[in-house]
Amino acid sequence: MDQKKKAKQIMDEINVKVQAIQDTDPTITIIKTHILDAISKMDKDTRRKETIGIFGRTGEGKSSLLNAVLGQFLLPSGGFGACTAVITQVEANLNDSNYIAEIELISKEEWDVEFALSDEVEDNQLTEMLKERIIALFGAEAEEKTLEELKRDDKYTEIYNVLSTGKKIISRSDPTEFASAVVCYLEHSVANAGDCFWPLVKCVTIKIPNCRELLEHIVLIDLPGTGDCDKIRDDLWKTKIRECSSVWIVSDIKRAITDRDPWEILQHCIEDLGPGGECKYINFICTKTDDMKQVEYLRSVRLTEAQISGHGLDVKTKCILHRNDLAKKTIKLKLKSSKSEESKERFNTDVFTVSSTEYFDPESHLKHVETEIPKLRDILINLNKSINQKLTRDYINEAKGILSLIQSVQLDKDKNMTKARILEDLQTNVVKELKLLDDHFEDLYENLKRCLSKGVEESVRLCVKTTQDMLSSVRPKSNRGFHKIFRAMCGRGGFYWPRKWNEPLDLNKCLTKHMYDSINEEFVLMFPVDDNNKTEKSMQDKLDKFSIIQCFLPTSQMLHPIHIFIQTQETKLKASLSRVIVEKKKEIYLIIYTAIERKMAPGYKKAAGKKGGGAMQKMENAIMETIEELKPQMFNEAKVEMLETFNNLKLHIMKTLESELKSSVKRSLSQISKFNLLDVTGEIQELEKLSAAV
Repeated sequence: MDQKKKAKQIMDEINVKVQAIQDTDPTITIIKTHILDAISKMDKDTRRKETIGIFGRTGEGKSSLLNAVLGQFLLPSGGFGACTAVITQVEANLNDSNYIAEIELISKEEWDVEFALSDEVEDNQLTEMLKERIIALFGAEAEEKTLEELKRDDKYTEIYNVLSTGKKIISRSDPTEFASAVVCYLEHSVANAGDCFWPLVKCVTIKIPNCRELLEHIVLIDLPGTGDCDKIRDDLWKTKIRECSSVWIVSDIKRAITDRDPWEILQHCIEDLGPGGECKYINFICTKTDDMKQVEYLRSVRLTEAQISGHGLDVKTKCILHRNDLAKKTIKLKLKSSKSEESKERFNTDVFTVSSTEYFDPESHLKHVETEIPKLRDILINLNKSINQKLTRDYINEAKGILSLIQSVQLDKDKNMTKARILEDLQTNVVKELKLLDDHFEDLYENLKRCLSKGVEESVRLCVKTTQDMLSSVRPKSNRGFHKIFRAMCGRGGFYWPRKWNEPLDLNKCLTKHMYDSINEEFVLMFPVDDNNKTEKSMQDKLDKFSIIQCFLPTSQMLHPIHIFIQTQETKLKASLSRVIVEKKKEIYLIIYTAIERKMAPGYKKAAGKKGGGAMQKMENAIMETIEELKPQMFNEAKVEMLETFNNLKLHIMKTLESELKSSVKRSLSQISKFNLLDVTGEIQELEKLSAAV
């Protein structure tokens, strides 16, 4: 933005002037060093970009949607037997005009485990997922070979050579050449068996030039179809979900209302998005709206062409727009009714009906705006603009703080308010405000402890029955093949998402149910995702109200720079700690799950090793015996670990506030008025004008 550029020019000039000041006194040297250090850090903002996750089942049009939003064909879509097979991040290349792909590969050790996972092999036959990977890498004929024969294949050596690099970078100036170069690392394609490297890839980051307006501060993540991941990518998938501030749930419009998949994806991820994440917005996107057979559609809605509005439009367009409107109303109603009471106010939701095909078609049946791709682009543009404005305000305020420090150290202190008196008052305020904050955090700790204790009690009493009920609900009536799924779950640490299932088999989540049920309501109040939902019970609310200068109003114009400097330092510090709270609260929430997963690990390993006749019953018995043996210990350990981590967050906030603010107070009261340091009055006035214009 222009305001930030102008502010940066001012600070660049100040930087040069400060460097030119002679170090004639130790105090000047200290202040000068601090000012130069503060200026140098202004451009090193480490804030993570906003993340928008795009997910749904394979074939729903996620990649096509992304291509349309970006306005160019970069991601593979629509090929015969092809689908995106890896997590793909898309962001702006702000450095040059090249298209860049940063391809993160799995390690050789991870490849060895994937290649010969015992839970992926049953009676010497490769499971469908492993078979797909082998064919992608070695070709169709590899299906008939044993694992040992594949290891002797020349391709196996080539794979090891590829993995030895750890990371691969592809850079092209031409988008078509770039798309061709990266496709084998992104796409599973039946037509190109033997020439695909996606099974070796963890994640691909694509950087696109000339899209600053869309993606300067935003990352789009195209997540592979749920159930299409292995253990390594399952973990990464869950991590990425927790980073999302917004998600787009993508579903073919013909199935969006009736298909269970998108709704079960939403339900399964709700905790990772809300209390365990930072999601504020959920957009439901119906794709392929141009795929319309008007005769069949009119029959299905029991209407005639004359009964559908749209004067002057052809029948297909009228039907498309009618179905779009009907889908929006129905899905909004379903979203409203499907939300649980505890999550009803947690997310902002909306519905879009899009056609990527029509957006690119110059002879489209639909107007450009009716494809609704421009609406999604506007979401990105407006979000980007909002982030830019905030960053600009923060930069200008920080600049004002630095210039106020320069002013404050040159002032003759007010005779009625000596340096010692000001220092004493501010230090007293630090102690008083920290005590109030500590009392509030202690109340939160006790509330969390109470909820966790109830959760432990409920878990110990009910976890065995809850587990048995869950297994009974997912086990097919014939029991056929379920032992393979159960073994895969045990081999993957209690979590497995079969490709044809609408939700994963997650025994860890089942075991943590009662603990999370006990804390969720209180946890959401303690750590609301949306600032609009903050209450006095939230950690963020009390941090926002914390201030050591609220009672320190300058008694003269001469003390005003001190007030401004401390205020800007305080604001910057609280903003930094707010980001720490968001990240730490995800870690705190996940502790229950990870603690149970860790304690159950030996039991899962033991169960996965059960073979021979009655293997299913043997595996189930091993799991139930482990739960019975560990249930008092593992739930209590999860409680203790969560409370310790919460307490560590509290201590970090308190110590950081105390040390940083005391340091700021001392710097602002360093007095070198007998020296002429620098007159920055004009620069401060200019920054005030820029601040008003943001």
